[in-house]
Amino acid sequence: MWSRRQGRLRPVVCGVEELRRRRREREAVLRKARREQQLVSKRLLRDDAPEEAGEGCVSVILGETEVQQLLRQAQRGTEEKRERALVSLRRSLQHPETQQTFIRLEGSMRTLVGLLTSNQALLQLEAARCLHELSHSEQSTVAEACLPATSYLLTYLSSHSSDFIELCLYTLGNLIVESEAVRRQLLPQGIVPTLAACIQSPHVAVLEALGFALSQLLQAKEAPEKIIPSSILASTLPQHMLQLLQPGPKLNPGVAVEFAWCLHYIICSQVSNSLLIAHGALSTLGLLLLDLAEAVQRTDDAGLELLACPVLRCVSNLLTEAEVETVGGQMQLRDERVVAALFILLQFFFQKQPSLLPEGLWLLNNLTAKSPSFCTSLLSLDLIEPLLQLLPVSNVVSVMVLTILCNVAEKGPAYCQRLWPGPLLPALLQTLFLSDTEVVGQSLELLHLLFLYQPEAVQVFLQQSGLQALERHQEEAQLQDRVYALQQTALQG
Repeated sequence: MWSRRQGRLRPVVCGVEELRRRRREREAVLRKARREQQLVSKRLLRDDAPEEAGEGCVSVILGETEVQQLLRQAQRGTEEKRERALVSLRRSLQHPETQQTFIRLEGSMRTLVGLLTSNQALLQLEAARCLHELSHSEQSTVAEACLPATSYLLTYLSSHSSDFIELCLYTLGNLIVESEAVRRQLLPQGIVPTLAACIQSPHVAVLEALGFALSQLLQAKEAPEKIIPSSILASTLPQHMLQLLQPGPKLNPGVAVEFAWCLHYIICSQVSNSLLIAHGALSTLGLLLLDLAEAVQRTDDAGLELLACPVLRCVSNLLTEAEVETVGGQMQLRDERVVAALFILLQFFFQKQPSLLPEGLWLLNNLTAKSPSFCTSLLSLDLIEPLLQLLPVSNVVSVMVLTILCNVAEKGPAYCQRLWPGPLLPALLQTLFLSDTEVVGQSLELLHLLFLYQPEAVQVFLQQSGLQALERHQEEAQLQDRVYALQQTALQG
């Protein structure tokens, strides 16, 4: 996403790799916010971080007079002086106060658009950077003020400069997510076909920026009804996205992260997931899951979580579609390999990113819910004990682990025989001493299945003070019926 840009007035102290590293760190925070809090995320593309700015380059808050003066200087004089004025304006637009001053000033946006459409490349680039600073504002009024520039930004996606295209894409992405008016203007003007043309770019930075802009568009509240069915799925974007997610030496992690999230938003819309399945989405994502499991065994790079999270979500949600069975989607995942890969990822999350454990467990739940073969894989690979070891992590994780074990147990006596004997019953007895109603309720469900299909478990349950553990919950309204039923089963057994 970051690249070195030449400019007389912007000395770059850090190299490209250092800037990319910093961006990745900020990206982890953005993804965490998007994943856990569903916050609107924006991107800011700058060469010079505040601490790296050279002497005389410090940004200051400007009033109306100073802003007017810089705009006048940017319109006349030598190209160098005009560019210097725009650089000063851009730095000042990093401050919300100057942004508000700028949009209140009559004719300011018209002047900036005029500079954006000039025939001098350096002035065009600096004007675009000013717009980029404005697009990052947290105030929706600032995004609305940028509306006159959006058509030109869209046109410039056909530029010959990959750096300029990248900048325009990030600016459009910031504006799209903030303003419905911007989306209403850009959709009839062909933003989706333009993005579909950009996705064939050979430049990684452009593809990453494109993925961001597209993901912002797909998060719009009207996307499921107005954008995805009529524009996105009717374009070549889904096929190209899946190609960019194909594992192999050409896979770029940054690009893959962006388009995996795009795919996630399309799948969540539930508009036509059968089309994605028919295009081989499950097969592609299943292979990518295997590739991720191999990667986490080779490296401690925590950045792998950024790709693992949307991939897990995509596969989980696709598996809930009825069409999976009709097109052989389950078969595309190759049972044991996927289950083994999932446990490698779960172990990685357990050590590095515990917050992602529910993502992997939700996929395991969807795999085992309807498929005896995936339940068989879980048993044949001796993964019950590693699964039980996750119980103490959190109540959310406990509920999901117990749900997966219920999926296995409900498949019948043969499956319960393989769950028994072992650490299962002692683990369940421990959960009965917890206070979380949902965890205890799921434990009761699993005990019921175990008693039903493996009667000898009842005697061991009684010997290990199981009835006393049940008595702790017999006054809880949500659990009373299940506790009573289990008590009767145990006593009669």
